[in-house]
Amino acid sequence: MEKVIYIVRHCSAEGQAPHAELTAEGILQAGQLVAFFEDIEVDRIITSPFSRARQTGWPIAERKKLHVEVDSRLMERVLSSMDFEDWLIKLEDTFFDLHLKYEGGESSSEAISRVCDVVDELGDGSRTVLVTHGNLMALLLSCYDERFDFGQWQALTNPDVYVIRIKDGDSEVERIWGSE
Repeated sequence: MEKVIYIVRHCSAEGQAPHAELTAEGILQAGQLVAFFEDIEVDRIITSPFSRARQTGWPIAERKKLHVEVDSRLMERVLSSMDFEDWLIKLEDTFFDLHLKYEGGESSSEAISRVCDVVDELGDGSRTVLVTHGNLMALLLSCYDERFDFGQWQALTNPDVYVIRIKDGDSEVERIWGSE
């Protein structure tokens, strides 16, 4: 049976902090996601514990009469506990060296491991929405499509939706919605 995972990057938010909420535009975008998922069969919605991700997933769950599950393995990857002026270059480097780890941060390899554990635990035949963050989303997608790289991460929008279809060990990744 085919496992279908919809990977959703959260809607526009007021910032990067765990408690940053959706902006007014983000709330409208969340409504657009509800309309987008209207005719798509979904049996689970799992979000990051960060407010912006939960606020993105709740309206979809409400419409579909599903409970929102919160999983800390979907939270954004922490690049470092330090602030870097050249953080973008440092982030790009972690796409080339998956084991590169900055002080107080998580390597790409570690982040991939935790998010792939979530996907691996989903049952065959399941149709799940995962609401997460840009960097973690990009790392997850790169596991199923090696062409997904730093440039693809830069092209992600808030929100964004990709689908991963997994069947008999084969996978297919497709971008199915974007806010541009």
